Amino acid sequence: MRALQPGAGPIRAGIYLSAEAGNVLWGRLPCGADDPVLEVEPGAEVTVDTISHEGLLEDQGRDPRAFFARHGVPPEAVLADAVALAASEYPRDADTDGPHVVTGPIAVRGARPGDLLKVTVLEALPRVPYGIVSSRHGRGALPGEFPEGRETVSIFAALDGGTITMARSAGAEESVRFPAAPFPGIVGVAAAGTERPHSVPPGLFGGNLDIRLLVAGASVYLPVQVPGALAYVGDPHFAQGDGEVALTAVEASLRLTLRFELVRADAAAAAFGHVVGPLVETEEYLVPTGLDVDLREAMKKAVRAAIALLEARYGMDRAHALAYLSAATDFDISQVVDRVTGVHARIRKADFA
Repeated sequence: MRALQPGAGPIRAGIYLSAEAGNVLWGRLPCGADDPVLEVEPGAEVTVDTISHEGLLEDQGRDPRAFFARHGVPPEAVLADAVALAASEYPRDADTDGPHVVTGPIAVRGARPGDLLKVTVLEALPRVPYGIVSSRHGRGALPGEFPEGRETVSIFAALDGGTITMARSAGAEESVRFPAAPFPGIVGVAAAGTERPHSVPPGLFGGNLDIRLLVAGASVYLPVQVPGALAYVGDPHFAQGDGEVALTAVEASLRLTLRFELVRADAAAAAFGHVVGPLVETEEYLVPTGLDVDLREAMKKAVRAAIALLEARYGMDRAHALAYLSAATDFDISQVVDRVTGVHARIRKADFA
């Protein structure tokens, strides 16, 4: 496949937002003091380019063309917007800011605190046929153990259709293959206040949730924190396992088409109860979440969110809700590597048909 350079190739929606200068933040997430780069009506569909941070970071040389050339990628297959960002004087502090590039913020007219912003992923197109899985010191599920040398380890992965191929070891011809399932790791709304949050830890505003269920067809409901919501998206992946134990999954740039809808506070309460944090919905599941620096506390919060959802949506009392969750619902670890850990429950909607 050819790289989907800015403005080129398939653009599904009538509104397009590039990831070029002025439309992105690098290392921080939007806050209430930020101006939107785009304003849309509720129900609008927008095609949004996203950039992976892999190949842009200082420990990789901050030169995507040179970095990917070492993996056999020709210059024309490297994204021009990624090259321009890495070469720019963007005021990112590698010691205090995060690695992620987010596109936005996008204001949704009429959104106000108390509402939910429903963001549906309509399409997730790879912009390049390759990605990177990285492991860095002090991070990941096994900090201090991996990487086993002193340097950052960046493992190259190739995309061919719906299959990802990765070498089994350094220099080996044998490979391992697994399915691609592209999704945005970061989907969020602006945090209240005047300070931009760090891009790594997720929060009640969403952000770096790393919930791999957010593939095309899935939606996330986000509690609006500021007027206009100020939505954003980033941290694109080709695939991820629950936990994301190395620190990253297959990080790779995507062209996303998203639909932005508003659920007013009264309708949200009737449908979902009091939604404190992000709530994901797929064709099969309702997916309440729990977030905390302590994984045990994240689990408790996910269980409480699931009980509240079952009470509001299906009229279950708390004792029966807990019993049902114990008998029929999987609680998965979203990720353990983003400072704030995540747990999400998969409640089958068919059980209540």
